[in-house]
Amino acid sequence: MNYLPKDGFPYYLDLAREDKALSLFRSSDTFDFLDSINEERSTQRYATNKWSIKQVLGHITDHERIKISRAFFLSRGQDIELWGYDQEALVKGSRFDELSFNQLLNDFKQVRLSSISLVEGFSEAQLGLKGRARQYTVTLEEFLKSIIGHEKHHINIIKERYL
Repeated sequence: MNYLPKDGFPYYLDLAREDKALSLFRSSDTFDFLDSINEERSTQRYATNKWSIKQVLGHITDHERIKISRAFFLSRGQDIELWGYDQEALVKGSRFDELSFNQLLNDFKQVRLSSISLVEGFSEAQLGLKGRARQYTVTLEEFLKSIIGHEKHHINIIKERYL
């Protein structure tokens, strides 16, 4: 089935086609690509009132921080809804455009290292635990893969619309 970004979870899961979440988190593809963007390009917007590349990167990092903390609770058997958040409000309240692209990229790399450390510790039983993400019931493995699918979505937008 062809999902669209407005479909949320199934769209992001579809973008993360690898079998295991851990291999997705360990991949360097996104960082290899982002390392090729310089400070000047990072301030670009593809249209008026659209986020700069810096803001997109900050959003990807925010998203991973938020979602990985929810994955932690799910991994510990907490029956919680894996709720959404207001991305526009978070980006609006940030200082992403004031920080250097290198600072933002280093922050993302540090968040990723922390995420990998957490994911490496999950057992197969934990990866099979189920939670609710809006109207969907998902396993921890699927939830983790959707984090990377979200990242892939935004990297695709940068490649297609910004560069």
